[in-house]
Amino acid sequence: MQRIPSITLCCLALALLLAAACKKDTVTAPGYEDGVSTVIYDLPGDTGTTVGGDSARPFRDFYFNFSERRKITDTAVKQTLDWDIAFTDIYNSMIAVNSGANKKSPGYGGAGKGAIVYYDKPYASITEAPSDEYFAANDLGRIGWDGYPTPADKGWYFYTLTTHIAVPLQNRTFVLRTASGKYAKLEIINIYKGNPPAVTDMMWPVPYFTFRYYVQENGSRNLSTPQ
Repeated sequence: MQRIPSITLCCLALALLLAAACKKDTVTAPGYEDGVSTVIYDLPGDTGTTVGGDSARPFRDFYFNFSERRKITDTAVKQTLDWDIAFTDIYNSMIAVNSGANKKSPGYGGAGKGAIVYYDKPYASITEAPSDEYFAANDLGRIGWDGYPTPADKGWYFYTLTTHIAVPLQNRTFVLRTASGKYAKLEIINIYKGNPPAVTDMMWPVPYFTFRYYVQENGSRNLSTPQ
């Protein structure tokens, strides 16, 4: 009897995690506003497909522009500076920066200057972007399931084969260099509709992203935001 490769089992399990759409849409009251950061609530991903069934198809990537707070679905922008992060892969759960130099990026080969590093610190405690040398040595390129496929792959959510539910990592903050070379910080808060504080039902509607970010528009590395 043939064994199913472990990576296939993991992908199937991840698909179950994020199995689509039902009736739960209660919105949790906002608690992330600090007066300077941008908070995006329930940004819909590709909600028109699932992993299994007759209607299944690959999930369509989409892009997001920080300064314009705008979702972009046109793949023709891939190698332009029109976007800063891309939501890719199963349930759009793999988030990549716009980098022309990193093969993990949809923008590979383009002009994007993006890079991303992680800190296990609260969002408000991150006050400065690191040096470009640090970015070069520690660039993740993209973030998704923490510790998958290797322990060195740092992500924004934790996932177990027991519950098949994505749990965003607390106090995991990402610092970015944007497509145009500015500095920013990012916290991915939720992938489930309504930003519920906890999910116990794997059929909760998904993907609907809640996240916040701050871009330093003056070009400096200062990322201070109110506590």
